[in-house]
Amino acid sequence: MNNLEYRICTNCIMDTSDPQIRFDKNGHCDFCDNYYNTILPSWHPDEQGSKELLNISDKIRRDTADKKYNCIIGMSGGTDSSYLTYVVKEKLSLNPLLVSVDTGWNLNVANNNVDNLVKKLGLDIVTLTINWEEMKDLQLAFFKSAVPYQDTPQDTAIFSALYNYAAKNGFKYVMTGGNNSTECVKPPQEWTYYNDVKLLRDIHRCFGTRPLKEFPLCSMFKYRIWYRYFKGIKVVKPLNYVDYRKDAATVLLSDRFGWEQYANKHYEDRFTRFYEGWWLPRKFGYDKSRCYFSSLILTGQMTRDEALKEIAEQPYDEGIAQEDMEFICDKLGITTIELMEFFRLPNKTFRDYKNSFGMMNKAIKLAMLLGIEKRNFRK
Repeated sequence: MNNLEYRICTNCIMDTSDPQIRFDKNGHCDFCDNYYNTILPSWHPDEQGSKELLNISDKIRRDTADKKYNCIIGMSGGTDSSYLTYVVKEKLSLNPLLVSVDTGWNLNVANNNVDNLVKKLGLDIVTLTINWEEMKDLQLAFFKSAVPYQDTPQDTAIFSALYNYAAKNGFKYVMTGGNNSTECVKPPQEWTYYNDVKLLRDIHRCFGTRPLKEFPLCSMFKYRIWYRYFKGIKVVKPLNYVDYRKDAATVLLSDRFGWEQYANKHYEDRFTRFYEGWWLPRKFGYDKSRCYFSSLILTGQMTRDEALKEIAEQPYDEGIAQEDMEFICDKLGITTIELMEFFRLPNKTFRDYKNSFGMMNKAIKLAMLLGIEKRNFRK
């Protein structure tokens, strides 16, 4: 929570729950400014983009002519990764290896979506299972740390496992579902902090009870420097080159593959559903739906009035929230009373622990100058 006088953007629905938000004289926020002035001018989800993507896929095919697989895709069963898989296989005629990372929390709907695409597209998949005892210990440590970023253990595990696997097995191309269409408004760093291994290690040092011997880690330095320039791994975001519209994508996936839509972005995961739908808004006052809906507003997939109406409604049924809370507590080996004790702890941020914030901010600023990173950046 913060003490700013409440204000909401007159163009999207980002508001002062982001303590660093800025508004211009027209009441438009800096997320909108970033979209119109930085992202949109260089984004071409049209015929130009399609041609560029075909050229990229041709190069990938040439570079991997002697390989069984042309590329690797991290598959969660969500809209982005599912539609990405369809595009890579059907539209680009590439043969990807799918990698699913099992952190212990996926809902059956996510697993079913993955299975349906694998079978109907005739693809191979590898499932990487995270050591549950280490995952549990790290997640409990993050609850005890009282920072907002309770999904960091899962995000780190999924990201790190995928890129470590790619590097270990000689993959040169990683296809990701990252896109401007549904993600042009990036959650503020107060809500979702960077992939900071130093922060993760310090929180675990303070509150963990067992060593992280098997837990996958991949720092931003390893990902952006070592893997890219020394291992030759290239990251491609095909959805930025095509006309990716969420509603049309979900209809196609449903019709072609029996794919099932979730209530909200990232709700394929039971822990994340509880964290984003209940814990984060109630403890910290942050609602990531503002970012998701604002992205759809800016890209013309939702009106501002529709977004305001939807965010005013309770997207996460209270009964399901209670069931999820009890399930999570049971799986983590704590009681709901203990969880609520964590909930009542004074709120903290990455600044209360050892972190790489200064160094990472400098790296991101450089990436912005080079045109590598285009989403909103705050010093």
